[in-house]
Amino acid sequence: MRKTEEYSISLSSEAQEPRKKRKNGKMSLFDVFQSVVAAVVVVTIFSLFCFNVFNVEGPSMRPTLEPGDKIVVSNIGYKPQPGDIVVITDADNNKESLCKRVIAVAGDEVDINFATGVVTVNGREEHYSEELTKQQADIAFPLTVPEGTIFVLGDNRDVSLDSRSSRVGCVDERLIVGKVLFRFFPLGDWTVE
Repeated sequence: MRKTEEYSISLSSEAQEPRKKRKNGKMSLFDVFQSVVAAVVVVTIFSLFCFNVFNVEGPSMRPTLEPGDKIVVSNIGYKPQPGDIVVITDADNNKESLCKRVIAVAGDEVDINFATGVVTVNGREEHYSEELTKQQADIAFPLTVPEGTIFVLGDNRDVSLDSRSSRVGCVDERLIVGKVLFRFFPLGDWTVE
């Protein structure tokens, strides 16, 4: 008989706990608030160290990226590869960022024939942009990309400020914010190639 009494006592005390929580609406609202705050903190910390969000400004990456596109960038374990779209900071002004395509990495030889508009890397024609590269700046070609740097071009070659100009030149890899992973706005086409 005694076991039955203990069982009924423990059952009734467990059954009363949920009732207390249901009666006290502030407790469940507080739990929800705590969960939301914890989620915001985790997402903020994760985004600070793993991902960055950028707004594309200017037409230099058209048609791949349009002005106003919102992109997600990551540098976790990133090693630059030709064809990647990256965000880089300006060495002189860390508040300004540029979004460009990696054309060549350290040790690659880049040549641009501005008469024909053809860009070659290590003797092979690159095809990241359908647009011809006819705009010349102040960098002489052919050029071997120095160690620890990358050579970048915008996809909209006529208007892009990129490695053809000494204002950008070959970009130090330490200035790479990260690789563009995807576009999340405008909704619909998330891919970035």
